[in-house]
Amino acid sequence: MRTSKTFVLGVDLDGVVADFYGALRPIAAEWLGVKTEDLTPDVSYGLKEWSITGPEYSELHRFAVTQREIFLKQPPIDGAPAILRRLGYHDSIRIRIITHRLFIKYTHALSVRQTVEWLEAHGIPYWDICFMKAKGDVGADLYIEDSPNNIKALQAAAKDVLIFTNSTNRAVAGERANTWEEVERFVLKKVEAWEKKKSENV
Repeated sequence: MRTSKTFVLGVDLDGVVADFYGALRPIAAEWLGVKTEDLTPDVSYGLKEWSITGPEYSELHRFAVTQREIFLKQPPIDGAPAILRRLGYHDSIRIRIITHRLFIKYTHALSVRQTVEWLEAHGIPYWDICFMKAKGDVGADLYIEDSPNNIKALQAAAKDVLIFTNSTNRAVAGERANTWEEVERFVLKKVEAWEKKKSENV
């Protein structure tokens, strides 16, 4: 759903608003039977640095959601809740959460419940929440994303995407923000340009 009356800000959660990799690290250490400090925090997409294989990741993810409630207990990234609240007060901005958390069978109810409870517990405002793999199919004027595959897919579809920097996406080209303060400045500039264009077309 899009409306020309609002600037739709499509916000990913894991690695952007929530510190997923930071929260997963001690859980992975428990899963692997090693010390947390033995696992580097500087990971690439897929966690090969932790010697996690594709099939094992699915089981680790299931364990993290069902036994450790990772989506409910992971900390937010510094500044994200307060800045999203400020952006949410803006008359022109509609925050739309777009996350791909429903990819492990039989964990969907838990994932959705933990997600909504976490957003409310941290006072993060949003108008819509979409659990989608193909994020470009969800209308947004600007996407904030960290996954290399999602970034490249959005760029290929000529979508406006801001890369939120972490160790998984440093090699990906494009406009990026390293902190939520940088996100806020970037979004407000985009909204200002959008409002100006809209007023010129009236």
